[in-house]
Amino acid sequence: MFLQNNENRSVADFFPHDIGLFLSHGFYIHNDLFKKVYQFMHYSIIIPAYNEEELLPKTLEAINKAMAGIGRYSGEVVVTNNNSTDRTAEIACEYGAKVVFESFQQISRSRNVAAIAAKGKYLIFTDADTIISRELIEKSLDLMASGDVCAGGALVEFINSDLQTKKLSKWWNVFTRKMKVACGAYIFCHKKDFIEVGGFNEKIYASEEIWFGRKLKKLARKRHQKFIIVSIPIQTSARKMEWFSPWQLFWQVLPMIFCPWLVRSKRFCDLWYKRPEIKEKK
Repeated sequence: MFLQNNENRSVADFFPHDIGLFLSHGFYIHNDLFKKVYQFMHYSIIIPAYNEEELLPKTLEAINKAMAGIGRYSGEVVVTNNNSTDRTAEIACEYGAKVVFESFQQISRSRNVAAIAAKGKYLIFTDADTIISRELIEKSLDLMASGDVCAGGALVEFINSDLQTKKLSKWWNVFTRKMKVACGAYIFCHKKDFIEVGGFNEKIYASEEIWFGRKLKKLARKRHQKFIIVSIPIQTSARKMEWFSPWQLFWQVLPMIFCPWLVRSKRFCDLWYKRPEIKEKK
């Protein structure tokens, strides 16, 4: 898809000085127009959404409240309506978000199209079932604005979780701190770096945040910058643990551990796309 064939190109290739720039999907914007449109937006919060009318209002309400408390940075929310059949797009508009449409159901592409439409210098990727605080957003922005940090993520807390799920989040937070692996529910980076590394890999249907993070960490090392896991946690739903049994989750993930190329098949990644509460329309 749009950036996957450009992984070896530099930011300069996407931002030529004289003739303008090409922002994929056929959008050609002259530099003068680019400066007028983009220079006053500090950050964009990006949310991919497919049939999220139940949880999206609470997520957007929390984000709007958090953004209202951040006076030093101007921001926007961009929601990708990933071919939803419910009121996801209408709800996003009601809460003041910019809505972009993507018909092909894939998490990577959904995030990429929103990132390209985003005006912010800094990008924050989160999920429709995730609550992020003012403190976390502001800390992420401060880190990127410092010039010392290329990208990063945050710790995780599950909402209304049982003991087993709490243990899982505790294990994950130990792992993410040590290995510097950002979960898909919260990743932040500079937009120019998003473009330079090629965005999220659209050849895979799961674990895209891991590969995206690896490319950002490589870029950070090259520049002598840091990839940071912020100690302020997000709050996200444990709905997959409610939808699927532990054995279902185990047998879904196990083959991918030993055969990682399976993430290229949507059929083997249906854990990330199957929505038991949604009845498919014929």
